[in-house]
Amino acid sequence: MLLEIIHNTRFDYSSPVRESVMELWMQPRADANQRLVSFDLSTDPPARYFAYADWLGNMVYHFDAPGAHESLSIRAASVVETRAPPALPDAVASDEWDRLGGEWVRERYWDFLQPSRFVEDTDHLSRFITEYRLERGADPLESLKRLNDVMYDVFDYTPGFTAADSPIDAALAHRKGVCQDFAHIMLAVARRWGVPSRYVSGYLYHGSGAKERSTPDATHAWVECFLPSVGWIGFDPTNDMLASERHVAAAVGRDYGDVPPTRGVYKGDAESALSVAVLVHEARAARTATDFLRMPRVKPVRPADKPGGPLLHQIHQQQQQQQ
Repeated sequence: MLLEIIHNTRFDYSSPVRESVMELWMQPRADANQRLVSFDLSTDPPARYFAYADWLGNMVYHFDAPGAHESLSIRAASVVETRAPPALPDAVASDEWDRLGGEWVRERYWDFLQPSRFVEDTDHLSRFITEYRLERGADPLESLKRLNDVMYDVFDYTPGFTAADSPIDAALAHRKGVCQDFAHIMLAVARRWGVPSRYVSGYLYHGSGAKERSTPDATHAWVECFLPSVGWIGFDPTNDMLASERHVAAAVGRDYGDVPPTRGVYKGDAESALSVAVLVHEARAARTATDFLRMPRVKPVRPADKPGGPLLHQIHQQQQQQQ
């Protein structure tokens, strides 16, 4: 499937600001199930942007828009060729839990086994696990499929109820939220079981006749869980489905905090208002590959504390992943 993605983001300020500094996690990844054909980025006001690969291999774009401006617009256009992941087995080997507990898995995927900023082991989580008997079963693949089903059945999809920085307890207490919340809760349960699990930020193509409960005009989030005998498996608890050729991954991380679509700051005494529009549709033909393919490759590095710099007075609003 050849998909074109247009992701428009706009920040409007109540009064002119002096400078905006931004990071973007918007370029789709290249992996076994998707091929990045082209990527184009533009901003208004115009800015020179740079890119680096973060410690998880995501491409991160960053730029500085100096000078007074009353709004900042970002347009990311991608063309991606996707294919369906390999079919899953009906069951995995009887020793899969033992393999998950082995030294190789624990060392290689340590980051995806630990609690993180938005994936916490809370009392609300414990009550949720007890209420729905979400202890791990004999087959980890079957256990993950059931968890995906329970997430869909128990939680109402309610845009606007939670925010980009909401903890999992907000959705757990009221049993409603959006894809970002559902992904974090599923990650928390899977990691508690000892299954390496990561957050996926990206897009979902709804297509004609699709019956997903999410809306088509926002970014999307789902979960990937690692089983030694199968590899990474995508689960979409928002829509009670496995990740398919209609899912386009932009970035992976421990949780939303690692891979927000936008993150930045600005200088100025002003309030900001955020608006986002996303369009995903089938492309008729591939575009010519753009400059992103000719950028020098850099070695991924883990994040480190940055030295102090000039005070940036406000933080840009972040976009919650809602699909």
